[in-house]
Amino acid sequence: MLDILTYIAGIDRPKLLVKAARIGADTYHRDRHLPRLLRSAGAPKSALSLLKLAEIEADLNTQRVAKDATYSVTRHVAVLSAIVGEARLMQAAARE
Repeated sequence: MLDILTYIAGIDRPKLLVKAARIGADTYHRDRHLPRLLRSAGAPKSALSLLKLAEIEADLNTQRVAKDATYSVTRHVAVLSAIVGEARLMQAAARE
């Protein structure tokens, strides 16, 4: 669990992208957003969700850097928002 949180803390993205993701995380609801982002039927546990989201985000960032025509900033912000939201949920659960 700690390793994925450390990885997430080390993600270096443009400030505007990160700011948008933090704002989006405030309205994040895992049961509603996670299945759509992961393209799955349900919402897996936070650690597994974070791993999958991190993979998706890395692919999106590669597209962004390469200026790929298929890159979607909207999806990138949504995935980053979910990462922040899931990390917050994991940290809150660890405190309990």
